[in-house]
Amino acid sequence: MKVCIIQPEYSTDYSRAEELFYKGYIDMLDKCDSTMDIIVMPESCDMPALCKTIEQRNEIVEKFNKIFVDKICETAKRCNALIFANARWDSGRGYVNTTYAVDREGNIVYKYFKQHPVPKEIAAPEQDTDNTFQFTEPDVVEIEGIRFGFLTCYDFYFYEMFPNMARKNLDVIIGCSHQRSDTHRALEIFGTFLAYNTNTYVLRSSVSMDVNSDIGGGSMVVAPTGEVLLNMKSRIGMECVDIDVTKKYFKPAGFGNPLAAHYEYIEQGRKPWKYRPAGSAICVDDEHMPYPRVCAHRGFNTVAPENSLPAFGAAVAMGAEEIEFDLWPTADGEIISLHDSTLERVSDGVGKVTEKTYAELLKFDFGAKKGEKFKGLKILRFEEILKKFSCHCIMNIHIKSICGNPDNLKKIIDLIDKYDCRKYVYFMTGDDDLMKLCLEMAPDIHRCMGAGKERWAIVDRAIEYKCQKVQLFKPYFNQEMIDKAHQNGIKCNVFWSDDPEETKKFLEMGIDCILTNDYNLISQVVER
Repeated sequence: MKVCIIQPEYSTDYSRAEELFYKGYIDMLDKCDSTMDIIVMPESCDMPALCKTIEQRNEIVEKFNKIFVDKICETAKRCNALIFANARWDSGRGYVNTTYAVDREGNIVYKYFKQHPVPKEIAAPEQDTDNTFQFTEPDVVEIEGIRFGFLTCYDFYFYEMFPNMARKNLDVIIGCSHQRSDTHRALEIFGTFLAYNTNTYVLRSSVSMDVNSDIGGGSMVVAPTGEVLLNMKSRIGMECVDIDVTKKYFKPAGFGNPLAAHYEYIEQGRKPWKYRPAGSAICVDDEHMPYPRVCAHRGFNTVAPENSLPAFGAAVAMGAEEIEFDLWPTADGEIISLHDSTLERVSDGVGKVTEKTYAELLKFDFGAKKGEKFKGLKILRFEEILKKFSCHCIMNIHIKSICGNPDNLKKIIDLIDKYDCRKYVYFMTGDDDLMKLCLEMAPDIHRCMGAGKERWAIVDRAIEYKCQKVQLFKPYFNQEMIDKAHQNGIKCNVFWSDDPEETKKFLEMGIDCILTNDYNLISQVVER
């Protein structure tokens, strides 16, 4: 098959947009001919020059988008070729960064939505990036018996995706790109690494920043062996190469073993628990999780012992956005989860939890008081919670004041880092000194101001310590406090409600998150 890669000129001068669009993108499409089987173009073909304002972005897309999309459909039909090109698509909620797949009849047969928009794209009000916060399998479209996969620009940096793409048995990966800051060598590394690890041909098109530039550009074709068949570097224009998409690369799966694709050899030894959290159970992080929410206070503790794996598991399995639990240090420095400072209420033990070693605490039963069927439950360590639920829900972590020294707080932060969930947790405390320490030691971990002794001043204290949330303590709050928190960009939790009518009232007041002991009952109210 003959592949044509188009690499047009790009400019940071917005006034050149129309010139570049017609003399670059449109003219090159006019030069395509019937000898070509696959034509690949860059990302953002409807934005041929740098837009510095929302108004410029909207203007340029409005002017060029339809012209461009119509043109690729017309060209595909005229040349009897498959075309892959990227431009905006209006979802009704905003523009989506979209790679269009067009068949030889000029029909748009697939749209690939960029999975990793850069932060500026996510922040742009005219952009629709909702799809990026949802679990999806790798996109695959089969055309003429060829299995195509897709990456767009920033997607190339996320190597975690590559093994997942490899298992889809792709033949070709289309890369409509706009990388403007990487060197030619770096871009070649990305391309060869991708091709070799997925056993596919990688067809990548980007834009030239300048014919003499050693960054940007790098439009290329890479074979499954990792061999670079074409690298345009910063040349402007269109270049072709012949490929055989049926030709794969197989090697011994370890010395003396039968031949296999590289990724098949890797799969034989894969240990999923060694990697960053991933998969269908991973939820969006605290910053992007929508409101209102329900937080399962000490887990779903009306059906299972509080602060236990059964309570947390029941809540998460039913869809709880958040779970809440409390942390204490033991006498020997282990971090455990328990609400009370003493053992009597929830176990058959006696005394203060901080005066017991972890080994001593393991001798006590933390389930029998909830019911015979829970008999034998042991004290729960913070690490066990993280091991089971990190990134599966948001964790409202109530750090008890006695944890408020650098050594204990560092242990907590180190465990959070071990399980890669800084963005999925937030610290809650009513202790101002501890809150100050949290701000100093981990300013990027979200903070929630608790009531403490100055309950009516809770919002002011939250503002002082730059908290993202405040946990209001009923009945010590009013509408004015909620409004003030919201005016300062602070979300409002309320502790607590198990009553549907009370929950409705709190939601009407603007409460963002309801802590509850009865997740099933209150989650239905919030959902309605």
